[in-house]
Amino acid sequence: MVTDLPVILFSAGTIAFLHTILGPDHYLPFVAMSKSGQWSLRKTSIVTILCGSGHVLSSVLLGVAGVGFGVALSNITFLQSIRGNLAAWALIAFGLVYSMWGIRTAIRNRPHQHPHSHNHGFEHDHLHKHHKTHLHPHTESAEKYKSPWILFTIFLFGPCEPLIPLLMYPAAKESVGRLVAVTAVFAVVTIITMLTVVLVSCYGLSLAKFSRLSRYSHAMAGITILLCGVSIQFFGL
Repeated sequence: MVTDLPVILFSAGTIAFLHTILGPDHYLPFVAMSKSGQWSLRKTSIVTILCGSGHVLSSVLLGVAGVGFGVALSNITFLQSIRGNLAAWALIAFGLVYSMWGIRTAIRNRPHQHPHSHNHGFEHDHLHKHHKTHLHPHTESAEKYKSPWILFTIFLFGPCEPLIPLLMYPAAKESVGRLVAVTAVFAVVTIITMLTVVLVSCYGLSLAKFSRLSRYSHAMAGITILLCGVSIQFFGL
């Protein structure tokens, strides 16, 4: 029996929404990196949209290739699981390296005091940080631009698990039009949900005061990304 198109599209949107909300890797890395890197909302939005688009597009291309060449669904699912493992381990590796770098940065940037003497014999202690003063501009620039591309690469490997078996293959049996429709709805809802959760979370964090913990922001971002990878690889989130 052919199911009505509105029902199929509603199902595609619901699956996309639940898939995104229930997967912390779809938004927590962007929130963490935005906070630690002090990204603007514009940059945060662009990075989230690009990574979300790459995340969906890679699965769409794989699904289209599978449908077009008549590849068995079991083979596509197996390939998706391999991609999922690669993405999860990449998140773990990136989170581990980034958190270690963040801890090192926090230690180097620890506030400390030096006594200062003046001509009139008056002495006082001056609290300051060396790391911010001596940070090389090329290092700062490299850190600013390389992390979004690392996230983008990881999301290219990350599969949209329900897209191909639950939506693309069944829709392709009906018509090409349905295949295109359900794929488009899934993609749009996924990206909008990612962007909404990321921006709302970033706005909420901007209202909180974490001045004492600011030098640990990179370390906390790395740990967040590491835990996202662990939750995917070992807990199936």
